Amino acid sequence: MTQRSNALPPLAALTMPTLTWNEGAPHATAFDDIYFTRGDGRAETEHVFLGANHLPERFAAWEAARPFVIGETGFGTGLNMLCAWACFEQHAPPSARLHLLSTEKFPLELGALEQALASWPSLATYAQTLCAQWPAAVSGIHRLHLTDRVTLDLHFGDTTERLEQLDGRVDAWFLDGFAPSKNPDMWQPELFNAMAARSRPGATFATFTCAGIVKRGLKAAGFNWKKVPGYGRKREMLAGSIETPPADHRRQATPWFTLPPAAFSKHAEKHAAMHVAIVGAGLAGSSVAAALARRGIKVTVVEREAPGAGGSGNRQGALYVKLAAETNHQSRVYLAGLLYSQRWLAQQHANQTLWQPCGVVQLASSDKEARRQQRFIEQHPLPPEVVTGMDNPTLTETAAITVSAPHGLYYPQAGWVRPKALCEHLLSQPGISLQQGEVSSLTQRETGWQLNLADGSMLMADQVVIASAHLANRFSQTAELPLQSVRGQISELTLPDEMAGPKRVVCAGGYVAPALDGVLTFGASFVPNKATTDVTAEDHQRNIDELRQTLPALVEELEQAGIELTPEHLKGRAAVRAASPDKTPYAGPVPVAEAWREDYSLLSKDATRVAETPGRHYPGLWISTAHGSRGLASAPLCAEVIASRICDEPMPLEAPLVDHLHPGRRIISAIIRGENK
Repeated sequence: MTQRSNALPPLAALTMPTLTWNEGAPHATAFDDIYFTRGDGRAETEHVFLGANHLPERFAAWEAARPFVIGETGFGTGLNMLCAWACFEQHAPPSARLHLLSTEKFPLELGALEQALASWPSLATYAQTLCAQWPAAVSGIHRLHLTDRVTLDLHFGDTTERLEQLDGRVDAWFLDGFAPSKNPDMWQPELFNAMAARSRPGATFATFTCAGIVKRGLKAAGFNWKKVPGYGRKREMLAGSIETPPADHRRQATPWFTLPPAAFSKHAEKHAAMHVAIVGAGLAGSSVAAALARRGIKVTVVEREAPGAGGSGNRQGALYVKLAAETNHQSRVYLAGLLYSQRWLAQQHANQTLWQPCGVVQLASSDKEARRQQRFIEQHPLPPEVVTGMDNPTLTETAAITVSAPHGLYYPQAGWVRPKALCEHLLSQPGISLQQGEVSSLTQRETGWQLNLADGSMLMADQVVIASAHLANRFSQTAELPLQSVRGQISELTLPDEMAGPKRVVCAGGYVAPALDGVLTFGASFVPNKATTDVTAEDHQRNIDELRQTLPALVEELEQAGIELTPEHLKGRAAVRAASPDKTPYAGPVPVAEAWREDYSLLSKDATRVAETPGRHYPGLWISTAHGSRGLASAPLCAEVIASRICDEPMPLEAPLVDHLHPGRRIISAIIRGENK
């Protein structure tokens, strides 16, 4: 396993290409090449990529529950992907699903993308859907749900690096990109090797070029190729397949993260009826339920109280993250989660009732925090539509309320959410049923899982997802996953009619949201290792003190209006959140802890002595918990991680980040530290 495959490329904003235009067709100045043929570029795409990969016939015959996966090198204007989508809609049966993934090192600016795709009126509906979700030019994976049946993963960054980090397998390749003579850096042996390693047996490819470097690279990587008729003035092109892709050795140094084939659902290869039970109806559970239901899976959510009864039950919550000055895996997960949640939330509501992308102002409440923010901006110059550094008075102008901090960050696409209403909305989706009850234990059966309820009843399911926050390790199978209970209380104050409050979410030690129905929500307190839910004057006072420090001008305005800012004049709500020791969520399969301690016991003596045994897991048992106070930025993406794994789909995060979320990481850490039980 090479270092290149192990390490994530740096987090960065990507350079947008300089373009010239000729009759609506874009031309890349840096590569001196065109994005599509002037004339009928769609016909060329359909001949080169759709026809040579036999997609109309393969779509029509697709019977697997897992999606058909197309991989592309070079998204460009998206013409190839939109044509594949249109072909799928025309030929595939209603039960089929399509997963598109495409790499792009120089993503187009939105206006240029819209201008380029305007050349194809017949694709206008598809283009509008794509452009409405077009992400910021940030390196990483951006998952777009184009329809309930069609998903697009945009892998922004160097093509070879992106494919080396891809956790998933491809059925058909569009080997595109600027011509080898124009873009020699891409058409290298490493590219073809990465394609081969990410292919399913029998995966096909097609490409417009017959260059010698391409033929030699494909053959060396294991692809069979042949020349077939080209399009237009190009007489020949290449097409072929790979029957026996190479084994994936990326996890040789961390075999515990390797899932055996049995981990993938039988449902993924055939349309067998499948039933997944989810324990917990908070944001973690309801987002997993919605992700699975969108894939056609029957879901039963078991909740002892009501949707959003725990930490997800507040009227208002802030969607924001605190990113590390020095990039680490946790920070990468949360940034990806923030960007995903912004798109995902926009699709969840129809009338602005569930979320408001009003923006978040993150104040530097101390010199230390100001220096940390400055280091972050210097080391990660992300696009301003994601985050930008600000000084006062710009901070005050942006927050639309006087702030005293001299420095801060602004996240223009973040905002506030109604968590409880969101949970209720997600669980109202077709295919999801809600059952009230408390799951006391789980029993593995030959055919799946038996959920034993406290009232003596039981429920059978093929697979189970545990999403019960700080109670998630109450089962024997999860008992050795460390979780910390964290009490949090928000405070609510009814504002005078003439007072508006902040127009953005303002956060420092806590957060203050724009008023909802005239009520200002602020907090939340953070009390580790406490699991009580009574509303206390002590926590109200904590929140008042934090509000005075964060927005002293607002407190002064309240007092001048005759508002007594004391605990007895506040309403509130307290709940218990769950956190892991490293403050990263658990999202993935549940490991068999006893087996891991046995299989990897040598790590306690020498951390370099890694056994080759793949990690043993409870078949069909998953967990999503430890989202802490930032669940709005992590739970929806973690739901995609679990649903994608259950359905044998490409993952929405790079392989190292998927592994970073794996709950077994804490078991390995304990073994290395010699904490075996």
